[in-house]
Amino acid sequence: MAKRDFLAITDFSRDEIQRLFDLATKMKSRAYRETPLSMIFAKSSTRTRVSFEVGAYQLGGQALFLSSRDIQIGRGEPIPDTARVLSRYVDGIMIRTFDHDEVVDLARHATIPVINGLTDLTHPCQVLADLFTIREHLGGWEGKRIAWVGDGNNMANAWLEAAAVLGFELSLACPEGFEPNRAKFEAAQQHAKVTVTEVPEEAVEGAHAVNTDVWASMGQEGEADARRNAFKGYTVDADLMKLAAPKAIFLHCLPAHRGEEVTADVIDGPQSRVWDEAENRLHVQKALLATLMGS
Repeated sequence: MAKRDFLAITDFSRDEIQRLFDLATKMKSRAYRETPLSMIFAKSSTRTRVSFEVGAYQLGGQALFLSSRDIQIGRGEPIPDTARVLSRYVDGIMIRTFDHDEVVDLARHATIPVINGLTDLTHPCQVLADLFTIREHLGGWEGKRIAWVGDGNNMANAWLEAAAVLGFELSLACPEGFEPNRAKFEAAQQHAKVTVTEVPEEAVEGAHAVNTDVWASMGQEGEADARRNAFKGYTVDADLMKLAAPKAIFLHCLPAHRGEEVTADVIDGPQSRVWDEAENRLHVQKALLATLMGS
């Protein structure tokens, strides 16, 4: 099988995403028994690390966690050299890092599949899990309106990638100066109805799924106070959810700051599918690993 990477949702076609989700459904129901892989980590987090490590183990693989302190990248070894060496040791690499160009460089020089676990530009594995959750609870995304409220960050960019591939309607509410990546927005507009507004109510009106994220992501802790001021009025609360479709669901990639980007009654309420969404990271990523590295 030719080597493939997964650095953005646009690396997969609409049909490939559907097949991936069909495989994830089999895995979630424990109807899949193949054991195709081993892999390696480059940076930690709660959901990303645990779901990939457990997923690799459940598929019969061995997951190795390596932080920048453990490998020579942290001491200045060029990424191409690391890619060439790791390609001779393992079957695949999942990397979670800040600079997206590092992931692209790693994939360019690796001879094994590379998966983007998260960069500052995009978070494709999370949005795959979100889409799978929407398929489970809403029957799919066709004819649905997806809303994003908050920072135009890597999650918003990944939703734009998904809209570009799958063609659903996407409305993003972001404060001035916090809009999503312009190139990804323009690419999505070529294939779907995509809008950006500064008014959360406009984005959420009639939406079938409402998404948000923390206002200050990892590495932005020093901007937390300024961001709280910029995002006033962008909290997803019960009043905002009332504007969505009657059976709308709420999603959040976690971790969540109750009382900031979302109120407790929403994230812990009956419309929330956050815990299903978190679980689905495991099943979708197992399907992704099997698709990229399986025989």
